[in-house]
Amino acid sequence: MKKLFLLVVFAFVSTLSFAQLEDALVFLEPKDPSVVSAALADPSTILTTAAINRKLAQGIVIDERDVPLNEVQKAQIEDATGITVLAKSKWLNAVYVRGTLTNINNLLNLSFVSDIEYADKSMNRPGPKEFERQFRSLQNKIEQEEQLRVVYNYGNAENQTEMIGVDVLHQEDFTGQEIAVAFMDNGYPNVLYNPAYAHMRDEGRLLGYYDFVARVESPNGTGGHGALTLSDAAAVVTNEFVGTAPNASYYLFITEDDSEESPAEEAYWVEALERSDSLGVYVSNTSLGYQDYDKSAYTHQYSDLDGETTIAARGANIAFDKGMITVTSAGNDGSGFGYVGTPADAPGSFTVGAVDANENYVYFSSYGPNSAGLVKPDVMAQGANTAVVDRFGETTDYWGDPLTSNGTSFSSPIIAGAVASLWSAVPTLKNDVVMQAIRESAHLYNNPTDLMGYGIPNFGEALSTLLLKVNDQELQKNQFALYPNPVTTEVNISFPKTAENAVFVMYNVLGEKILKANITASNNRIDLSNLTSGMYIASITSSNKTTSYKIIKK
Repeated sequence: MKKLFLLVVFAFVSTLSFAQLEDALVFLEPKDPSVVSAALADPSTILTTAAINRKLAQGIVIDERDVPLNEVQKAQIEDATGITVLAKSKWLNAVYVRGTLTNINNLLNLSFVSDIEYADKSMNRPGPKEFERQFRSLQNKIEQEEQLRVVYNYGNAENQTEMIGVDVLHQEDFTGQEIAVAFMDNGYPNVLYNPAYAHMRDEGRLLGYYDFVARVESPNGTGGHGALTLSDAAAVVTNEFVGTAPNASYYLFITEDDSEESPAEEAYWVEALERSDSLGVYVSNTSLGYQDYDKSAYTHQYSDLDGETTIAARGANIAFDKGMITVTSAGNDGSGFGYVGTPADAPGSFTVGAVDANENYVYFSSYGPNSAGLVKPDVMAQGANTAVVDRFGETTDYWGDPLTSNGTSFSSPIIAGAVASLWSAVPTLKNDVVMQAIRESAHLYNNPTDLMGYGIPNFGEALSTLLLKVNDQELQKNQFALYPNPVTTEVNISFPKTAENAVFVMYNVLGEKILKANITASNNRIDLSNLTSGMYIASITSSNKTTSYKIIKK
């Protein structure tokens, strides 16, 4: 009788173990060539105009990865016994599922399922991965120009703003205009009412929000961490606080599930990145990081953090390949696990660690390198006693009040906003060029360290570098170039080596000629301060060749 009882108990325990829920990526067979061809022939069917324009401006190829995955196949997986689909990825051509080991393995019986990758790495079969791992690195070392730094009154945010030279960008009127930024976090409560974001709402620059965990169109989520991080880039409180990209446009996405810690959150995050790409987003901020999970079998070891193994790292690298800059917190594990988590480990992530107000490394900031030896973090910003804007308060009277908080969660959006403001000055330059210019402006660029990477950047110097880069690029192409654009007071025209003089003509949107001037390589500035704000068309004629340009007057 005792033996029988033991057998029954063993069978019961075995059944429980066998029925344990697991998480996995389910990869689909390559997308239908006819569907891909049709989509690429008319990209407007799969991408917004903003996304297409951003890619064209940077020379980014629209390819098969931009084509949505097969929704019919996804539906069949959703209908499979015991399977819950939590997220999908067109870039990876995969869905993230939860189910028992048996039910997930049964998906291999579907003709369009090509492979399964379990979050518990011990369950995976050996063999090549079914995903693309790419990273392109471009080093552009050019002479830097010095620019005058003008002190602004940023209130509580003054130190963290001036530490990285963002005030220089704002003085030149580069404040993120025409740049879309996506935030990924756990929630943004009161963003629809908080007076610190009134400017963004009133000007139509809160472009949208979506909760990828709950699958609802809401900015609230399950926490207020996102509202705090958003403030460091977007908030404006008169005479008390200014974020680093006050005139950028924003999408707010929820990818963090506060009820559990699992790789599903990585999959939600990749899905949000894909949505961002399709919407034309230039910069994303991720004040999240993953390494330790509720199920120990899912936990990432240091060897997994090589920049290309985790779901999040793969997504970050494809986002980089698609032309975005994915700004990511290094993590707050400096006195624990130590190393940066994921997606901070990815080459495609622009990873940010934390310093204090005196520019010293803060003990909690996760350090590098990643397990492949790549320098991480990329740069540093203030993450100790960082100024943020309150999202709650006892009454609505307290919403928008500045306060302070700690973590790389806040150094990251400071940099994300700075990147948006910088890119608004040179929107035709590619992401790798912009990222490298920021690295080269950092104070430890020639001697990076494990704790601080390349160090604290100087965005004023990066601006000088990139304006010269724009000039050099156009000269190499034997074309004229106009900058800055949008313009506030004066537009500069750089000359190609093949031209010595030209005729500059400007028209309004009605086609009426409003300005004409003879210009030379040494007399190449046009005063537009008396023009009203709006769009204009300029033409430059030299050697019987005329080129037209769109100019935005602010």
